Amino acid sequence: MKHPSSPAWRAALVLSGVCLAAVMLDAAAAQQNPAAAANSPKASPYMPVKVPQHAQQLYQMMHGVDNLSVRRTASGNLLRFSYRVTDPAVAQLLGDKNSTPYLYGERSHALLEVPVMDTIGQLRQTGPQEVGQQYWVVFSNKGNLIRAGDRVNVLIGTFHIDGLVVE
Repeated sequence: MKHPSSPAWRAALVLSGVCLAAVMLDAAAAQQNPAAAANSPKASPYMPVKVPQHAQQLYQMMHGVDNLSVRRTASGNLLRFSYRVTDPAVAQLLGDKNSTPYLYGERSHALLEVPVMDTIGQLRQTGPQEVGQQYWVVFSNKGNLIRAGDRVNVLIGTFHIDGLVVE
């Protein structure tokens, strides 16, 4: 063992003091507000960015839609995927009642479905699509599995849109 007055020994002593101070500060913060420490959401590792121009052009050409967005409702229990139709012939799959929509969260690996209400049915717009009209699909986010800032993929039949950021 090295002598206590050696530079390596002093560096180890300083480092252990810094680590101990950090642990004590975390413990003090948890004692002051234990509910916040237990329930504090982790920040999303993804940077919120807009859909790149080349991706918008691809979605417009391949799927007949643009102005894609996924937003949380006020309660956070629902996520709303909205889009504007530019080519109804290509985008007809989105309005098809027989295709099942899913929203997949990349961080949580959650697969969300469209809720079905007894009186109105699925919370989505179906039927013939019109040029320039805005349409939406609502997904159930019970348990807050997907949060603002998370990246999600929308899957409706063969229609796939990847990497949308939840606002």
